[in-house]
Amino acid sequence: MLVLVAPGQGAQTPGFLTPWLELPGAADRVAAWSDAIGLDLAHYGTKADADEIRDTAVAQPLLVAAGLLSASALGTATSAADAAGAPGAVAGHSVGEITAAAFAGVLDDTAALTLVRKRGLAMAEAAAITETGMSALLGGDPETSIAHLEKLGLTPANINGAGQIVAAGTLEQLAALEEDKPEGVRKVVALKVAGAFHTHHMGPAVEALAEAAGALTPADPNFTYVSNRDGRTVATGAEVLERLVGQVANPVRWDLCMETFKELGATAIVEVCPGGTLVGLAKRALPGVKTLALKTPDDLDAARELIAEHA
Repeated sequence: MLVLVAPGQGAQTPGFLTPWLELPGAADRVAAWSDAIGLDLAHYGTKADADEIRDTAVAQPLLVAAGLLSASALGTATSAADAAGAPGAVAGHSVGEITAAAFAGVLDDTAALTLVRKRGLAMAEAAAITETGMSALLGGDPETSIAHLEKLGLTPANINGAGQIVAAGTLEQLAALEEDKPEGVRKVVALKVAGAFHTHHMGPAVEALAEAAGALTPADPNFTYVSNRDGRTVATGAEVLERLVGQVANPVRWDLCMETFKELGATAIVEVCPGGTLVGLAKRALPGVKTLALKTPDDLDAARELIAEHA
């Protein structure tokens, strides 16, 4: 059983969209999306530097566009659960949930990009209120680390499984974490994000996103949709949309998503562009499950072979 997953913010790197735009029709699609949301996706995906694409309002739509473009190039069916090449389940990490919603047919591509553009702007505005950020903890026991974070006033914003936790809070709190690491944690690594996402600091963005979501008409998922709020499967488009709104201010539980993949009988996971992060977690948490990350179009043939075996 194939699971198709989409990465979250921090996965972007300068120029990562360049090779994908060389595929037939890709540049035209990205140009149309750019016009629809008022953001030059091709520029940011090919010419912008790391600081420019770290901007939340830019990074989020860029990631969703890249995910949709790479999945389209892959040829993954997204119209019927019984179609050849169809995934058994879809899921996304953080903003990748919007990409996954498009995979599942809950939103069409333009609606997904319109929603993520408003999400990025709202979260950037919320992040500007207080200087905040996120840092990954390498090593340590999750329960010990979570208790230590709470003592420092930090939020375990991403509980990713395979022993990985991401802390979020003010820059002062994160600096204190570097000086006072939880027992067993080898290193604290600052992430390429511009705010404390999935925490109470994002509360102001929830109302703006709810208003944007209210203008959309979601369809029910064509495939099993796994929510990163709690790892549960969601059967209706209305609930998918409701969860997308509330999730900006609540922790990502990717660990529970991977548990659900296992319960569903996953045998292969393909991560769309810019893949790598979620596949890395799966390799540690789901031994025996085959994995592949779409980094460039050079990965497409191997991904198609994997899909032919497991979809």
